[in-house]
Amino acid sequence: MKRYRFPKGMRPSKLDERKKFYEEEFELYKVEKWFSQRSVGNVRSLDNTVFAVIIGRHSDIYLPEYEGIKNKAVIIDEHRGLEDIRDYILQYLPEGVYYDRNIYEDIKTCEKCGKGYIDCWECEGFLGQELAFDIDPENVRCPYHGDIKEKMRKGQGLSFCMIEFKIVRKLTLKLHDLLKSEFSDIKIVFSGRGFHIHIFDKKAIKMSRDERVEIAKQYSDYAIDEWVTNGEMRLIRLPFSLNGLVSRICLPIDVNDVIEFDPRKQAIPSFLL
Repeated sequence: MKRYRFPKGMRPSKLDERKKFYEEEFELYKVEKWFSQRSVGNVRSLDNTVFAVIIGRHSDIYLPEYEGIKNKAVIIDEHRGLEDIRDYILQYLPEGVYYDRNIYEDIKTCEKCGKGYIDCWECEGFLGQELAFDIDPENVRCPYHGDIKEKMRKGQGLSFCMIEFKIVRKLTLKLHDLLKSEFSDIKIVFSGRGFHIHIFDKKAIKMSRDERVEIAKQYSDYAIDEWVTNGEMRLIRLPFSLNGLVSRICLPIDVNDVIEFDPRKQAIPSFLL
């Protein structure tokens, strides 16, 4: 099993803990409300959203029958809503649950496409992609743990300490302040380790690949994963799901609460209380 270094109290969740969370704490009505923000025109976003689970890539904790696919993103594009999604989650008990930021007119049509969601930008049924920024603590240099290259060399690429977390907390607020001069519908989500900034403005959803590449370069100094912003990585962690690597809830938070947010004390599932 891979050993990562996290702030006090944060650790990978066990299979029975994942099961308990998704049976008792996963609030579907909040997830549905989240997706109501992503609708384009008359297309209801949730009905045409592709989901995915990663079973045990980083935690190395998984049901034995899924050993062959534990490192892969298992795509869920046949569903009748969030109850179905929860059933899939309880089947796999994954370390992470994600959704596709692409917005499709009809995923039934997409299922038949040979591209397999890889390159949808020129397709008629592709309506756009939610713009997002993934700000991770491993992307900043720590005076004690070094930069991302040093962390990767030690096999500690996903590790972080509170020094690194406090840096990305400040970077998230600075980036939010810059973005709000151009966009109005901005949400911040604690991802379990760092922060995601989601932008739901229609002009953001309609941005081209070239425009996304430029905006990713423009804000590269803010510890972002550029391949998320530029559209190359379309999956992003599902709000209100469990980040099983650190046993924290992926939680939308108000911008005014970011500066005091402490992952050692907040977004904690009941199995750790």
